[in-house]
Amino acid sequence: MEKDFLNDIVVVKRSGQRVNFNDTKVAIAIKKGFDSVYEDYDEKDVNKVKESVINSICKKYKDRKTIGVEDIQDIIEAELKRLKYDEVYESYKGYRERRAASREAFVEKQQHKFVKAIESLGLKSAAEENAKRENANVDGDGPMGTMLHFGSTVSKEFAKAYLMDAKYARAHDEGAIHIHDLDFWAMGTTTCTQIDLDKLFKTGFSTGHGYLRTPNSIASYSALAAIAIQSNQNEQHGGQSIPAFDYYMAPGVLKTFKKEFKQELSELLDFEGFAEYINFDKVVEAINKLESIEFDLDTFKSFYSKSKKVEDIFKTAYDNAIAKTDRQTFQAMEAFIHNLNTMHSRAGAQVPFSSVNFGTDTSPEGRMVIKNYLLATDEGLGHGETPIFPISIFKVKEGINYNKEDPSYDLFRLACKVSAKRLFPNFSFIDSSFNKALYDPKDYKTEVGYMGCRTRVLANVCGPSVTPGRGNLSFTSINLPRIGLKHGIALGERDKADMKGFYEELDEVMELVKGQLLQRFECQCSKSIRNFKFLLGSHVWLNSENLTPTSKIRTVLKHGTLSIGFIGLAETLKALIGEHQGESDKAQKLGLEIIGHMRKKCDEFTKEYNLNFTCLATPAEGLSGRFVGIDRSIYGKIKGITDREYYTNSFHVPVYYKTSVKHKMEIEGPYHKLTNAGHISYVELDGDTVNNVDAFEQVVRIMHDNDIGYGAINHPVDRDPVCGYVGVIKDVCPRCGRHEGEGVPMQKLNSDEFCCM
Repeated sequence: MEKDFLNDIVVVKRSGQRVNFNDTKVAIAIKKGFDSVYEDYDEKDVNKVKESVINSICKKYKDRKTIGVEDIQDIIEAELKRLKYDEVYESYKGYRERRAASREAFVEKQQHKFVKAIESLGLKSAAEENAKRENANVDGDGPMGTMLHFGSTVSKEFAKAYLMDAKYARAHDEGAIHIHDLDFWAMGTTTCTQIDLDKLFKTGFSTGHGYLRTPNSIASYSALAAIAIQSNQNEQHGGQSIPAFDYYMAPGVLKTFKKEFKQELSELLDFEGFAEYINFDKVVEAINKLESIEFDLDTFKSFYSKSKKVEDIFKTAYDNAIAKTDRQTFQAMEAFIHNLNTMHSRAGAQVPFSSVNFGTDTSPEGRMVIKNYLLATDEGLGHGETPIFPISIFKVKEGINYNKEDPSYDLFRLACKVSAKRLFPNFSFIDSSFNKALYDPKDYKTEVGYMGCRTRVLANVCGPSVTPGRGNLSFTSINLPRIGLKHGIALGERDKADMKGFYEELDEVMELVKGQLLQRFECQCSKSIRNFKFLLGSHVWLNSENLTPTSKIRTVLKHGTLSIGFIGLAETLKALIGEHQGESDKAQKLGLEIIGHMRKKCDEFTKEYNLNFTCLATPAEGLSGRFVGIDRSIYGKIKGITDREYYTNSFHVPVYYKTSVKHKMEIEGPYHKLTNAGHISYVELDGDTVNNVDAFEQVVRIMHDNDIGYGAINHPVDRDPVCGYVGVIKDVCPRCGRHEGEGVPMQKLNSDEFCCM
């Protein structure tokens, strides 16, 4: 047959590599062209074009031994046009042109940039090179951390050159927007997840290296929780959170108690000589049926009704079992905290960014977990250091723990006491108008959960409005102050802000970000279960248990959020009208109008695309310095706007502006309702709060009363330069006993401390 020669023809790739001709690859290339234009089409059309391409190759190359990959693509393009598949032709042609331009940029224009960037990473310390400090959880000076940064540098440029439209890369490079975690674009990873441990614990799970069976003690529950966080961190570029830690750990407490109760009874009955008179198998059977660690001891009356001594044995066994379970729960919580401050992910270069939400389980088991988690946090790490991870978040709810008559008010009070010493837990508020709207008292999955940095998922246009099993897909932030500078009074070009022009440009940038988020979403949806063996293979993500090896993962990723963020509202208002939101009612009104406008646009995108577009109060971190540095080079140093090294975090009242706690929360509270992708408000206290828990609790209550969704209270924490203890020290270090004012032995100072003297 005429086509037989194709079995011998060799395809020469752009790299010079030679491979045998494969008509399947021709069909795939054509199919991708149709996929880019149509959601639904007849596969016969693909086959029709493929056969035409094969026939054309046979005619043009039957006397040749080789064909270039570009030649094949030229023929595909020609046949699409000849057969009148005009839209597919234009899409395929445009794709080829973009790839050609990207290759040129990537290979030629970026070469010098790569060399300089890699040189900085390889030869400079984290103290000298910003890129090495971009992720606070990565040791930028260690070999694995440096290796990650090498890969990150190349991956970012590859994504900009190959994977996204040039307009998005240009907007990012020029500082109009910031595409977060750009280095992970090519991998198709999502940002973060609220891990549903209940689902994992019921059947056990695989980490990809071995299968872990269902845990049977509180120690195993806490150990597997840490492993789940570590495993998921290797498949996402953001943080890992547990939305209902107390509910998930409670069954482990009950299992531990049952084991201890059986053991205590067995030993005491045997010791007292009653073992032969008791049907212990029946006792075990009764214990196994217990649904709580608190129960009426008369449940076992049939075993001791004829003997006061046996009754006393049951009571003693119960008390001992409770005490041992309580102790083991503390040790499990302590181990969990220690694990998450020492265990590494991503080739050993990073401690997982972990968070836990808890506080509303009023069962005896849940309360035992909450109490001991807080006590373990209060205890600190091995040298008494304040643990950085997990970022703990105490969920406040009226009727559960907020009022003094509530069943778990004592735990709320303990949370305040611990946070007054250790900075954590932070506090989230289920009673906030926007959190309470979706709350079902009968279903803890509807309780809001936050990531430590602020990310929030709850409402869901694609399915159930729950927290577990969901997270952010990706987020991109807008340089709001720059738009304010262009249309405000700060540059002296006008006496009154051009708000019409401001909103028009803001809408243009939001449309740009929407397109970029959708393009990245398509990249994420192009992956499969095999790319995320734990996140999807172990069914961590919502509804992922319904996926098959050939399923499109879009069906489950749609439950995540696509977030449009902002920073520098204060500087934006200064640029527009000369005042920020903390300084006047006029500025506050305009600030709420601007963020309300952004939220409205996100809601419109949600309705249009049936995806969860959300508005994010971006955690500024290094981004605030990047934006202001670029803007200062364009506009110069402008007082109150570009004269500092940072833009103010999201909608926050600037830290340099002196105000009261009450006023700050009154100003920031209304923005929480508008930023449904996540938010946080901080209160900075300038004194020791350890001995004034009443005042600390009052600050939390001010947050609650001002519709704050998520808040944190910061206060001074000391570090002893000799022993390294971190916490409130006062006059005497609680670990080494050094008194304030005592000299510090020179040999115990490290080089950094010596240089600071």
